[in-house]
Amino acid sequence: MISETAAPLTSAQRNLVEQVSVAARSLSDGGHDDFNQGQVSARQPGSDIFFIKNATTGFDECTPSDILVASVDPHAEKHPQLPPEVVLHQAVYAARPDVNAIVHSHAPYTLVFGATDLPLRAVSHDGAFFQGRTPRFTMTSNTILTLDVATAVASAIDDSPAAFLRNHGGVIVGKSIRHATVYAHMLERACQLQLMAEAVSGGYHSSEDEDIDAKREFNFADLSVRSYWEHLARRVKARQLTLN
Repeated sequence: MISETAAPLTSAQRNLVEQVSVAARSLSDGGHDDFNQGQVSARQPGSDIFFIKNATTGFDECTPSDILVASVDPHAEKHPQLPPEVVLHQAVYAARPDVNAIVHSHAPYTLVFGATDLPLRAVSHDGAFFQGRTPRFTMTSNTILTLDVATAVASAIDDSPAAFLRNHGGVIVGKSIRHATVYAHMLERACQLQLMAEAVSGGYHSSEDEDIDAKREFNFADLSVRSYWEHLARRVKARQLTLN
């Protein structure tokens, strides 16, 4: 791993770096690839540094050696291989002490859904998690390179688990790398299924509020999210074994 400092990583940090690389491979499995674009990052709770995939490596090829360390402080010295949109991660981490992992990708269904004005509805279990808390950032559809735009994105996300970037993809956050990665998969699936439903003549139904509350409490409890993450990680490791 390329680091901004010469300080050796702790065992907990090494484990987090490994998880970030597994998350990247998993996002590739879920269709989030766009050449080498997109980022996934994570930090330990309360830390002023975080670990993020470098600028030149794709989700599909990411290993722990492709993870860089960055400061939450946007004015700190930056490694030259940090992704240009690192400022987005810095702004979100600064605004959300509860957030310890971030995914930004150009996943196709998320991108297309964000280009519409459709509200995300509880067509699926995934949609039930996001209904009513997926704002759209519409200031620009460009790459996020400046602190003022990144801060505006963080403001748009507010306390939500995700936001659409109009014509640009999505930003998904979580209290751990497990949560952010699982949520990114869920958002892409929720968008895909609703877009399919939108194409059906005669309309469609979505879950009632009571069912939505129950799904959020059971289907997306921490224990459930952990089991989903472990499934994703097993798939990544199985594919790596097959390739080897």
